[in-house]
Amino acid sequence: MAVSLSRMVLALSNPLLQARRQPDYIQKQNPSDLETRIKLSATRPLRPARAISMDSLASSSTATGLQQELGSEAKTDSQDTRTIADSWRQLQGENNWDGLLDPMDPLLRHELLKYGSKVQACYDSFEFDPTSKYFGSSRYSKRELYKTLGMAEIGYDITRYLYVTSNVKLPKFFLKTRFPRVWSTDASWMGYITVSNDKMTKKLGRRDVCIVWRGTITRLEWIADLSNYLKPLSSEIPCPDPLVRVEAGFLTIYTDAKKNCQYCNISVREQVLAEIYKLVNETYPDEELSITIVGHSLGSALALLTAYDVAETVITRRKNDNRKIPVTAFTFAGPRVGNNRFKQRVEQLGVKVLRIVNVHDIVPDSPGFLFNENTPPAIMNVVEHFPWGVYTHMGVELELDHKNSPFLRPDGDVACAHNLEGYLHVLNGYHGKGKKFEPAMDRDPALVNKSSDFLKDELEVMINWMQNHNKGMVLKNGRYVQIERSMEDHITENNHHHIQQIRTHGP
Repeated sequence: MAVSLSRMVLALSNPLLQARRQPDYIQKQNPSDLETRIKLSATRPLRPARAISMDSLASSSTATGLQQELGSEAKTDSQDTRTIADSWRQLQGENNWDGLLDPMDPLLRHELLKYGSKVQACYDSFEFDPTSKYFGSSRYSKRELYKTLGMAEIGYDITRYLYVTSNVKLPKFFLKTRFPRVWSTDASWMGYITVSNDKMTKKLGRRDVCIVWRGTITRLEWIADLSNYLKPLSSEIPCPDPLVRVEAGFLTIYTDAKKNCQYCNISVREQVLAEIYKLVNETYPDEELSITIVGHSLGSALALLTAYDVAETVITRRKNDNRKIPVTAFTFAGPRVGNNRFKQRVEQLGVKVLRIVNVHDIVPDSPGFLFNENTPPAIMNVVEHFPWGVYTHMGVELELDHKNSPFLRPDGDVACAHNLEGYLHVLNGYHGKGKKFEPAMDRDPALVNKSSDFLKDELEVMINWMQNHNKGMVLKNGRYVQIERSMEDHITENNHHHIQQIRTHGP
């Protein structure tokens, strides 16, 4: 275990892996480079930088409609007139996505890209500069976020921002600000809850309540911080099985609070469950609902804890209605979270999990490098009683390979292989195992290089091109100062009544 972890740390700290590869402007383009570029252009003519149309993600509700929206590249049966409204239970995993992954179902791809874009919105709006007094917050309010990022037509409204305390004893999970006066010394914006509006609800066939978690903004050294021991879930969260255990660091982030902080004076767990309780029992008590949890990287771990928690605390049962609301987790690049008993309990609760992984991404291999779901049962029965236990992945896996994309550099470093935009790009071109990479939706490959150096140089897309204009500095009264932001809309009422309902609720 120690050897594997040390290798991981060495790999992550290797400056050769972390260094950005700059184009060689001196070397002339050789014929093979030109030939490659011609082949790429023939495969898919590149347009000027243009993000995926949120109109198409929001409005296309049938398989043939998707084909019409997206052009000839969308590989669908011309007679396929299924709608999301008709198929939503299957798309949410009612049958564990049997027959939908290979070949890739176009409606499922459409939904996965939609949910993945919600997570990417967290990264695109997160203030990641430690020299900003708003470091660790969202640049935009709940009302502004989708509109500012060009996602006004996505058909969802954000109801609550979610904050974790950054004071947990896990230094590599959260960077620290350099300034003495900041918006909060204790909180870090980790995601949000968003709900489909009336128009989108009609197209989806139900009201969709979506919980969105971002990952860490730091480099991948955070995985070396995983404490590599499993903690009983019942020590922090109601659970009828004392043998259910999860990684201690993830559990701490999910359940820790800071009483004197207005953003995280209650744990992010209680923030989530209070909002879900209100939405399910008071805001939409008589509607057909689904609860979808989506996350990337560390956010995937939080997504699985949230999915379990929502189901276990019976928040998914209405007060006067015994219909079970389906709970589904879509995770991108997620690490292992708990032991086999955790997996079994999640399955017993009926939670559906679809894990999207890149075979070259190292994060899904952690923790549990040596002992995991592939360990022979005889050895697992012995090791699971040790303090570190045996970590186990759960749910259905959708395996991607970024080397199948003709747009991406096959020698991309570990950070590239973990990049969410890279995941969404590969998912967009995935049609099944062994099938040719062919983009299905008009999603600009340039998005991959927003915060990375992953695209081939032949495409001539600048690396790390997404920049916050002047880092928020503006000229005012002859001096450059940071734009003052109102944080009032970032705070949501604590829902004390709902929190009390959760605290008094047993498993």
